[in-house]
Amino acid sequence: MMLPEACVANILSFTTPADTFSSAAVSSVFRVAGDSDFVWEKFLPTDYCHVISRSRDPHRSFSSRKELYRYLCESILIDNGRKIFKIEKLSGKISYILSTRDLSITWSDQRHYWSWSPRSDSRFSEGVELIMTDWLEIIGKIQTGVLSPNTTYGAYLIMKVTSRAYGLDLVPAETSIKVGNGEKKIRSTYLSCLNHKKQQMERVFYGQREQRMAMDKVVGSNRREPELRDDGWMEIELGEFETGSREGDDDKEVVMSLTEVKGYQLKGGIAIDGIEVRPKLNPPKVRD
Repeated sequence: MMLPEACVANILSFTTPADTFSSAAVSSVFRVAGDSDFVWEKFLPTDYCHVISRSRDPHRSFSSRKELYRYLCESILIDNGRKIFKIEKLSGKISYILSTRDLSITWSDQRHYWSWSPRSDSRFSEGVELIMTDWLEIIGKIQTGVLSPNTTYGAYLIMKVTSRAYGLDLVPAETSIKVGNGEKKIRSTYLSCLNHKKQQMERVFYGQREQRMAMDKVVGSNRREPELRDDGWMEIELGEFETGSREGDDDKEVVMSLTEVKGYQLKGGIAIDGIEVRPKLNPPKVRD
């Protein structure tokens, strides 16, 4: 005996978007139930109306909650184009990308150090490129309350190394994540991939500066470098954190940063497109 459509819809609402998408192949009842507003309302972010009101098309109408869900799976510019909001299609988890205008970048208002301009490869109206500095400090902030609950998130600096790059692979930078009043988690990373020939030339030019620094070197298999993204950019993981439940006052500020301020190492030639905060593939830890 086939279950009533309303019963099937109720069951699907307790599953995941991925399960609901695949259940359409089971039978026509599952397909119809899986298209119902009742099901997709459960998968939508609780604040989706607020998100849409901050988009460039706040009065857009949708024929169904499923259509609205698919729309939110796209990269939607919000907050006057300073952020991108997106939900993962199969999980319904929320992701954000903070544009460079939404970050705090030391001396980014000084034209001798940073250059702001439109970029054809950027997802935003403009990007910023480092010309020269010996004090690199990039900071982004986000509230855990705008993200999906009970989820492990990673924060990633989206960047590119330009043809004019120099001074990026001699001294490691520091990445950090700090949630609320919790402990600041710090790791080391290089700003470009290892180029042995170029590194030898720069050591001659700059001297053995990195050997005079009182800091650990990141070498061999422990060396962290930017990784290539599907969109053609590269990314540096700044760290990871977990969100709490929606119950109670669990909204905390997450501070994400990349800094290289200890070596007084002149560097330049990196383009920044923002910081992405997205769910990690590994499941969140079980809380006691």
